[in-house]
Amino acid sequence: MIEVYTLEQAEQWDAVVHSFHDFDTYWLSGYVKAFQIHGDGEPILFHYEDGNTRGINVVMKRDVTDDPHFKGKIEAGKYFDFATPYGYGGWIIEGENTGALFSAYKKWIEKNGIISEFVRFHPIVKNHEKCTDFYEVIQLGEVVHMDLDSPEIIWNNIISKGRNMIRKALKNDVKIYNGRFPEIYEKFRAIYNGTMDRDDAEEYYYFKEPFYDSVLNDLPQNAQVFWAEKDGRVIAASIMLAANGRMNYHLSGSLREFSSLAPGNLILYKAALWGCANGCKTFYLGGGVGSGEDSLFKFKRAFYKGDLNHFYIGKKIFDQEIYDYLVARRIEIEKLSFFPKYRG
Repeated sequence: MIEVYTLEQAEQWDAVVHSFHDFDTYWLSGYVKAFQIHGDGEPILFHYEDGNTRGINVVMKRDVTDDPHFKGKIEAGKYFDFATPYGYGGWIIEGENTGALFSAYKKWIEKNGIISEFVRFHPIVKNHEKCTDFYEVIQLGEVVHMDLDSPEIIWNNIISKGRNMIRKALKNDVKIYNGRFPEIYEKFRAIYNGTMDRDDAEEYYYFKEPFYDSVLNDLPQNAQVFWAEKDGRVIAASIMLAANGRMNYHLSGSLREFSSLAPGNLILYKAALWGCANGCKTFYLGGGVGSGEDSLFKFKRAFYKGDLNHFYIGKKIFDQEIYDYLVARRIEIEKLSFFPKYRG
């Protein structure tokens, strides 16, 4: 049977999520609430249970007319699609009867007029493995995580250059702190936005004050800021997420004039030690921009010598006729590899 939860049922939503062995922060109601505020759509949690198999899936339900390419051109409230919230999601399934689960899910989808779904599976949970019969699952680039079993393992897995950068930050008296209060989120926002300016980031990646208020207030047990100070000045900061023994590097920024002091390296090292001391087993760092092996990927790779995981996405078209109609309404498709294609 399929049950559907919205943010109006946040307490029940989180109780269901916490009942699953492999959940992470990305499935929690407090996490997706911030992205609803950001304009990413309506968060929904699906819960399936039949006595032998159970599963959860978190999605953002998006009205196609909210896409700038279609605003004012098609009727609002008529065409919808699903996408994983920023970060990771997809079905977490316990049990083997996936056919019954996906059959029930598809019936709900067809009844509610959803055109397509785009999934970013969690590289550490590896929840793509039970979804290959339903979605078109595609392997993308490699991603980095840290093993937090002990401080010795953390240090030994960092490459020599990475250790030298950590030593350099310590030698230059860079201090690392962590916590959660309004002022540090505001300082994080200023530093992060400056980093986005330098990177010429898309408008989407500029999160407004209500977004950070939600992260602060709706994830009190799961989100905090780690920041670096030099002579009392905040010079770099990162938002870290943690739940169910899993720690995640979420958002990060730094002041360019202090980059030579390697504050970002020290933040990750100290955050890993905090995770180890607080029961986390893995610290997920992610990969490069667009799954590429760029400078960001190389920065993260320096923190783990071991084998890497892969990032997987999933695609599913539920209504091919409407999908093709929407693609045809686009005068030109800029990103042929984008999914769904009508949003490219």
